[in-house]
Amino acid sequence: MTGLLDNLLNGLALGSVYALVALGFVVIFKASGVLNFAHGSLLLLGGYLTAVLHEDLGFAGALALAVVATATVAGALDRLLLQRGEPDAHAAHVQTIVTIGIDIVLVTDLSRRIGGDLLSLGDPWGDSVRDLGPVTVADSRLAAIVVSAVVIGAVFALFRYTAWGLSLRAAAEDREAAALMGVRLTRVRTLAWCLAGALAALAAVFLVAFPAPGLERTTGQIALKAFPAAILGGMTSPAGALAGSMLIGLTEALVAGYQSELHVLGEGFGDVAPYAVMVLVLLVRPTGLFGAKGAARV
Repeated sequence: MTGLLDNLLNGLALGSVYALVALGFVVIFKASGVLNFAHGSLLLLGGYLTAVLHEDLGFAGALALAVVATATVAGALDRLLLQRGEPDAHAAHVQTIVTIGIDIVLVTDLSRRIGGDLLSLGDPWGDSVRDLGPVTVADSRLAAIVVSAVVIGAVFALFRYTAWGLSLRAAAEDREAAALMGVRLTRVRTLAWCLAGALAALAAVFLVAFPAPGLERTTGQIALKAFPAAILGGMTSPAGALAGSMLIGLTEALVAGYQSELHVLGEGFGDVAPYAVMVLVLLVRPTGLFGAKGAARV
């Protein structure tokens, strides 16, 4: 029973962090229709900046600067590289392909800088753990749950109660109608990219904190585990991204915790489990858990 509780708590922590990344995928897709394959490299950039700056600025200062810098880079990439040219029916598809090139460039440069090192982000939790009844949990896991809950709540409030959130929802429903009503689509999507970059930088802290060994050049690939979460929930649904992230986090933790019982599926099954869950759910719900069916005129 204790092992199950450990796995559930670890899964909740993982799901909370994946939700930060998945929300970035969703908010960009809602604003622009672009699947941002450069999201992992933005996460790696945020983590790298925190790692190299924390000795001079302290953890809080380095994290704040990394969040702002990553948000700025994300917004600049959208404004300078993706929004060039006249929009058309195929623009989102072309821009999605462009994000693959952006990801390759950013990952190549950051990998060169990191090399074979494991970088510490200087987080205040270190390797400390605490007992919660029969369960022993790392302080970093508890911090991930609390911080993610606060940030996700703030993001949902941003969607619901601000003019930008209303504009984003209007643009997601009908871009042409939103533009005719005075919504500045360029500003809406640029701010969406900035928000996604900030969330990615924050997620990097908890993805590389104990019990993870630290930041390495492959850390950005972890963001790909949040991609199935966004797909599961429906790419236009923030609530779906949260639900999908929790499902993926719990699946990963349970598979890792019961690996010995699941050895028949192979030692590396934990790495593909999120994608297996995604495929199974999409077989039943092709639009995702919270995705809406599109209307067609005949």
